Amino acid sequence: MRYKILIRLLLIFMSLCVLYREYQFSPKKLQMTYQCWSVRNQPEPQMSMNWFNSKNNKNSIYKRMRTTSWSAPIVWTDTYNESVLKMYYKKHPVTVGLIVFAVGSYLWYYLGNFLTSANTFFMVDQRVIIYVMLDDFAFMPLINLNRLRTLKVFKVKRQKRWQDISMMRMKIISEHITDHIQYEVDYVFCMDVDQTFKSSYGLETLGDSVAQLHTYWYREDPDLVPFERNESSDAYIPMGEGDFYYHAAVFGGTASQVLKITKECAKGIMNDKKNNIEAIWHDESHLNKYFFLHKPTKLLSPEFCWDLRKSKTDDIKTVKLSWSFKNYDYLRQQI
Repeated sequence: MRYKILIRLLLIFMSLCVLYREYQFSPKKLQMTYQCWSVRNQPEPQMSMNWFNSKNNKNSIYKRMRTTSWSAPIVWTDTYNESVLKMYYKKHPVTVGLIVFAVGSYLWYYLGNFLTSANTFFMVDQRVIIYVMLDDFAFMPLINLNRLRTLKVFKVKRQKRWQDISMMRMKIISEHITDHIQYEVDYVFCMDVDQTFKSSYGLETLGDSVAQLHTYWYREDPDLVPFERNESSDAYIPMGEGDFYYHAAVFGGTASQVLKITKECAKGIMNDKKNNIEAIWHDESHLNKYFFLHKPTKLLSPEFCWDLRKSKTDDIKTVKLSWSFKNYDYLRQQI
């Protein structure tokens, strides 16, 4: 009798081993599966909810575009109703991720200021997870985070050239979203570290896929902006085509959409690399190609990423995020 029981137990154990090898169960994966099921895939508020004013201000000297030809809102500081957005997301709470890379001299030169300002102005009163990708834990600054904020730090391989850092981040971001970020947040923004938040950067920026209009090129004709014009590159955009020139210092959207963006950009970069091609503006060129083929659902005005060395135009009312001063030659020598 005992012998039969032992045989049955042995058979059950062997069956479980087979199942484990076949499906690779683990506590981590079961936790991820649960988190994925419990993520709130709530739709973003539509313009019809009166959170967005698409009419031009008659008093504005420059008639700013407020919607694109494909009906995506272009968000300026005077086009959204913050109270409506807060009411909406109070009923549909979300968690927002913020990914930032800090390697070489950019780590000790900019990261502390970026994190301190993000802690003050980025998604105030919302659940936020900040993902820091760096190459040396020793230079990670100590930040006292406000409530509802979490900091996660990951080490990345240091690249020999700043161009490689710029291009490899798309691959690294896609890998981290695949591995864990998609189970932890609803929306995610990817930002350059050499920037400083100046005022509230909040719910008005959330969207399915979010692109940032470039400070220097947002008023220019598409034929005059620095799209990639090498026909051999995966980032190529022909003359006479293109909508806007987007800045790679800020892009975002839902975790699933940012995964698509970074995967496609990484694929294009690697294809170029195989053919010994480097797009003129590296990952930014590939990001522009992606948004040319897959139109973003929301565009942020240059107020959300402005270079303070440039005189404000009449349509810039409030700077949300500013470029930091850079000594490019010095910084690149230190990388």
